[in-house]
Amino acid sequence: MEEKRIYGYVRCSSTDQNEGRQIIALKEVSVPEKNIIMDKQSGKDFDRPNYKKLVQELKEGDILYILSIDRLGRNYEEIQNQWRILTKEVGIDICVLDMPLLDTRNGKDLMGTFIADLVLQILSFVAQSEHENIKKRQAEGIAAAKARGVKFGRPEKEAPDDFEEIVRAWEQKELSFADALGKCNMSGATFYRRLREYRLLQNK
Repeated sequence: MEEKRIYGYVRCSSTDQNEGRQIIALKEVSVPEKNIIMDKQSGKDFDRPNYKKLVQELKEGDILYILSIDRLGRNYEEIQNQWRILTKEVGIDICVLDMPLLDTRNGKDLMGTFIADLVLQILSFVAQSEHENIKKRQAEGIAAAKARGVKFGRPEKEAPDDFEEIVRAWEQKELSFADALGKCNMSGATFYRRLREYRLLQNK
């Protein structure tokens, strides 16, 4: 009989700090380092090329370790779907390290399967709810910060001390527009914004 292969899957965002924690947890259960598959994604997409390759590689009887259930998907439906594909269609066992009840090697009887499915539904729902709550709290925090006058994005480029001289030279065609931008070290849009502010001050 072909020996069972052991894999681990790590998913984290480009700004996530728990990549190391996931890898350590997988190594602690003897997942070979070469079999730890990782996807790093931006906060805007959920493209997981390495996970897709892993699913193609997995064979019946293999074991997949993940640290938490939300590594399988970004919402309730996707987690449920991936669990079904892996356990029913591919025929592997899954072990969720932070929830021992979600270990398909245990309780292969009807009651064990029922309990695992029930726990899976609850946890995937909780994972999605927590994800939505985090997004909501972030949006509320940003809105509150903006109301307090906090500005987001890159800081505005200030006009140089000799901005007036640069503008005068540009207006008198002693400087090209590109040279004026270079001396100010700013984009065209910022230059015109600072120019409007400068002229408003001149007209006061």
